[in-house]
Amino acid sequence: MKIKTNRLTLLAALFTLAFGIQSCEQKEKKETKEVEKEVIVESDKPEYFLLRPEVEKAYGYSHAVKIGNSIKISGAVSMDDDGNPTAVGDIEQQMKNCYADLEKILKHFGCTFDNVIKEDIFTTDMAQMLEKSAYRAEIYKNGFPTGSWLEVKGLALPEFMVEIELEVHKSE
Repeated sequence: MKIKTNRLTLLAALFTLAFGIQSCEQKEKKETKEVEKEVIVESDKPEYFLLRPEVEKAYGYSHAVKIGNSIKISGAVSMDDDGNPTAVGDIEQQMKNCYADLEKILKHFGCTFDNVIKEDIFTTDMAQMLEKSAYRAEIYKNGFPTGSWLEVKGLALPEFMVEIELEVHKSE
């Protein structure tokens, strides 16, 4: 009788264990399916913006691309609508012209300089850029973004002294 009881106890234990394992596997599969549903995200379609369509098509770039809440803005230089350099020899005015163009792009996307999270500045004359950089405090009134300043040998045209590119986060 004792052997029968031990066998019944053993069978009951094995049945409980097997049922428990199967239950855990089903629960794990369910959790995996739930996680898979969260991971599958339809990619956002890029929105392109051309500030000066003819110039940008000729050089082969878009001035800005928005995907989701992220906007990347190509480097702005001091030029007129035909692509000709402006404020030649005047780095401060070139910087102001760059920010004026960048502001137009930001407004197109419903943003301001407060949405800028990264600003990279390329200049052919770092000493002058540092001397005139106080102007940026008029642009970034609520704090400066991250970024880099790089002195370069040259920009797209020899008359350009400064180029400013931005990364923007637009909260929805």
